[in-house]
Amino acid sequence: MADIPLTPEQEAEAQRLYKVIEQAFLDEARQTARLLASKDDRHLLGATEFDLRDRAHRLAAKALESALEGRKKGGIGARV
Repeated sequence: MADIPLTPEQEAEAQRLYKVIEQAFLDEARQTARLLASKDDRHLLGATEFDLRDRAHRLAAKALESALEGRKKGGIGARV
């Protein structure tokens, strides 16, 4: 995948997010490797496959949560 062109502000936000979610990714990669190593060939698909998908979804949710936390919170202001 090609690099995504970013403004300096966006690059700073990308670096902030990377630092926030890096450990979660590393932890998940370690657990994924351990899960796969624990299975023989006939057990890699099926339940293990669904477990891996669930882990990937949790990781994606963590990334989105981290992005949202870094943004300004606010709603629509009241009309004056």
